[in-house]
This record gives sequence, C-alpha cells and structure tokens, in this order.
Amino acid sequence: MNPIIQSLFNRKSTRVYTDRQLEEKEKDAIINSALQAPTAGNQLLYTILEIEDPTIKEELATLCDNQAFIAKAPYVLVFLADCRRWLDSYKEAGAECRNPGYGDLLLAFSDANIAAQNTVVAAESLGIGSCYIGDIYEQQEKLVELLNLDPFVVPAAMLVYGEPTETQKKRQKPKRVDKEFIVQKNTYKPLSSDKLRQMFTQWKGEESDFDEYMKAFCKRKYMSDFAKEMSRSLSKYLSHFDNN
Repeated sequence: MNPIIQSLFNRKSTRVYTDRQLEEKEKDAIINSALQAPTAGNQLLYTILEIEDPTIKEELATLCDNQAFIAKAPYVLVFLADCRRWLDSYKEAGAECRNPGYGDLLLAFSDANIAAQNTVVAAESLGIGSCYIGDIYEQQEKLVELLNLDPFVVPAAMLVYGEPTETQKKRQKPKRVDKEFIVQKNTYKPLSSDKLRQMFTQWKGEESDFDEYMKAFCKRKYMSDFAKEMSRSLSKYLSHFDNN
C-alpha cells in the first residue's frame, strides 16, 4: 500500500488537540491543497473562511450543537458554496444572466466539499488531525448574521484542525462497512432485509442486536432535534435558489 492510500486508511476524526498552534506554512499547505482539488469548469465555486476571531469561534461552537472543542481548535475553516462570485463577474462584464438555481448550488457544494476533503488529506500528511462539523448546516438565521453570508452563498462544510494528542493518535479508527454492501454494478437496487442484517453483523459483530441498535440510533440521530434543524435551516438557504 503506497503512503497516500495508507494515510487514507489511517485518518480518523480528531476532536482533541495539543496546545500547539499551526505554523503559517502548514496553513498555507492546507489551503493550497484545497485549491488543487477538482472543480467544475475550473471555476472554484467556493469561498473559504479562515476563522481566527475567538469570538466567532466561540459562537460557532455554540451554534454547532454546543461542541466546545471547536472553539479550542487551533485552526478552523468554513467552506462556502459560492454562487455569487461568478454571478457578479457575469454582471460586471454586461452578460445577460439568470439568478443561480439548484443545479448551480449542487455544483458549488460539490466543489466546496471536494476542496474540503483535499485539506483533510493534506493535513493528515502533515501529522495534523481534522474533524468535519456537520452542524454548520444548522441555525441559518444566526449563521447568516455571524458570517455575513450572501443569499447565494451557503455553508457547505466546516473543518477544525490541530495536532492530535497522544491519546487521539492511539485511538482506534471506527470500522467501516465492507465494500460488498456499498459498491454495486451499473444500476442501483436497495439492499434486501437479509443484506441489511448481514451488513450490520459485519460492522458491529455477532454480539450486537440489529433491531435495538437501529431503533436507538434512529432516535439519537435521524429523529433528533439537530437533524430536523438541519433540514429546516437548509430549506431557508434553498429558498433563495427557488426563483427561476
């Protein structure tokens, strides 16, 4: 296994960091790696916010489901799906153009998330841990004010970075599901009842009960207040794109 692929297998989410601050050259390597990511039409349909203001970091920690480690992280980036920059460029040139729609937003989300993942790979190669913060989709009204967001600019990803503690380095990475349950040939079909249960057993082991686990996980995640808030919040962002 070559070093790049090995690093993908080794990488795990890190939420506890040492007090060491990232050097500027490390930050530059992370950002410049993002800019090398694949992008639709070479447009780089995203903006990256480096969150350095401690007050904003504290507020993000609160808004993102009260996760205190966000405020303590040495480096915080918010990736925005940016449908404004090119729209303004078209208007600046006097081109006849429409407002962005859902397709434009999905392309921008793809660009932003691919760029974000490049930073994760780059950080891992430097011995820097990282963690995605999915809760950046929540609290639309407050986030718009906090980050001064444009109607055509939507949070796509948030990542925190830092040097992992020794405990975090030694922590075992959660097991992934085997590819037989994820990879299909040519066309899609839902997994059968038997396959779903086989997948769970391979993932969690014979000692775990499928029904109990799924009911508890559904209640804790899928039916949670924060999951419902993400859907509500994203619908507010999407309302600006539903006008074409």
